[in-house]
Amino acid sequence: MGHIIADLKETFRRGNIFIQLIYINVGIFLIGTLINVFLRLFEVSTPDIFGIFALPASFIGFIHQPWSLFTYMFMHAGILHILFNMLWLYWFGSLFLYFFSAKHLRGLYVLGGICGGLLYMIAYNVFPLFSSQVVGSTLVGASASVLAIVAATAYREPNYRVQLFLFGAIRLKYLALVVIGIDVLSITSSNAGGHIAHLGGALAGLWFAASLNKGTDLTSWINWILDGFISLFQKKTWKRKPKMKVHYGNSATGREKDYDYNAHKKAQSDEVDRILEKLKKSGYDSLTTEEKKSLFDASKR
Repeated sequence: MGHIIADLKETFRRGNIFIQLIYINVGIFLIGTLINVFLRLFEVSTPDIFGIFALPASFIGFIHQPWSLFTYMFMHAGILHILFNMLWLYWFGSLFLYFFSAKHLRGLYVLGGICGGLLYMIAYNVFPLFSSQVVGSTLVGASASVLAIVAATAYREPNYRVQLFLFGAIRLKYLALVVIGIDVLSITSSNAGGHIAHLGGALAGLWFAASLNKGTDLTSWINWILDGFISLFQKKTWKRKPKMKVHYGNSATGREKDYDYNAHKKAQSDEVDRILEKLKKSGYDSLTTEEKKSLFDASKR
């Protein structure tokens, strides 16, 4: 058991950001489900733990649990719910990293979830259709976050083709339009809240990608908060500093090493710039396998 946990930790540590997000979502789902099964076996009555982290439609309910605007995007109502969300996150998370950085994905996941949650609450409190459902309605799921990633990728590379079972190759822009269209047509269905949140996430993705093209990163403040929060939990090991050793001699070798390193870094940067320019002019399909790999490696640095 210890080896399994160690392997999972190592996979999480080395995995891309979308793999880490999948681990977090699946881990929370499994822990919550196992706790619920255990308590039900012993017929133990407990507070609604699920409801504490779900986003309420009521503004009054939200005031009592403001953290739910963040936590709801990591909660799922069932196996199929989390399965489809994580599959979409895996497929489009890997594609997203060809065009954006890992921090962009992490920040957009949260931004999409926030925008989806806000639109959900606003819609339920504005439209008369939902007035009788406001009290008691809650929202969970990563769908808004995932739709933000899908929309941003489609905006960045609209003509990129993806293979769909039974449908063959389809351009990203058409796939995004179909998904968004289905959500628009479904906002009066039994899962109206979910579809409204999807639209909020998609709008966040388009907003992010369009703003980034103009030089504004909408996820910077989110990543700043997340980095600060993560640093609080990172283990700090205090080691005695080794005594300084002074070496006398020719320093030319050191200067040559610095020069070689800087030259190598500049060459890498120039190569990435060249690939991005080619991507912008001719599309993703025009890149060679080596260029795709270089772009993917650069997105992880």
